[in-house]
Amino acid sequence: MNVKPKKYLGQHFLNDKNIAQKIADALSLKGYKTALEIGPGMGVLTQFLLQKKIETFVIEIDSESVDYLKAHFLKLSQNIIEADFLKFDLSVFFKQQQVAIIGNFPYNISSQIVFKALEYRHYIPEFCGMFQKEVALRIAQKEGSKVYGILSVLTQAFYEVSYLFSVPPTVFNPPPKVDSGVLIMKRKENFVLQIDESLFFKVVKMGFNQRRKTLRNSLKSLNLSENLRAYPLFDKRPEQLSVAQFIELTGKIQQDLA
Repeated sequence: MNVKPKKYLGQHFLNDKNIAQKIADALSLKGYKTALEIGPGMGVLTQFLLQKKIETFVIEIDSESVDYLKAHFLKLSQNIIEADFLKFDLSVFFKQQQVAIIGNFPYNISSQIVFKALEYRHYIPEFCGMFQKEVALRIAQKEGSKVYGILSVLTQAFYEVSYLFSVPPTVFNPPPKVDSGVLIMKRKENFVLQIDESLFFKVVKMGFNQRRKTLRNSLKSLNLSENLRAYPLFDKRPEQLSVAQFIELTGKIQQDLA
């Protein structure tokens, strides 16, 4: 018996095997031996991951889906984690090994999933999956765009982001009201920034929380020196700064606050 999609969990089950295969095939399988699929539902993507030369785990909050997976994927039975990914400690469960993240992410928490993955970036060399198209484009967007924002800068600081393809609503049950987009994010070799990373997160969030203001105004509460506030990057609004410029600016702020 099939699992009924639950609205409160934001479930839209993918029912196109070709698309599921393309998502699974996007993983490079380099630099890790384990993958964790978030929200497998009835396993349309899982079946293709199980064919790969990696160990596949799934994390699922819906007990009905868990029962379905146990009944239909015997090979997976020991690797099903019944938990909420947003409350899950990846580093403890996987004992700090490298793990690729993949999934058809529930749209209502997809941004939170990305922020959570960024917290665990030291353990996640690759991150691939399906998002609401608008969110996928936002993550992949470069400076100068209205949709370029916190998610774009923080993700691209640590990962190379590629927008792979768009997916219409018709291949889901139930069909969402929006198009979807598939991204692959590959961690940069130099993903450890040579600055205070918590300050970097703070500067980016403060900047975009008042995105219509120049950075001189939005970062006023940091009480920076007049000398630093005269630096040309402070004349710009946050969407005008590249990721590299945000890193540069944070470095200067760090020196100023020291």
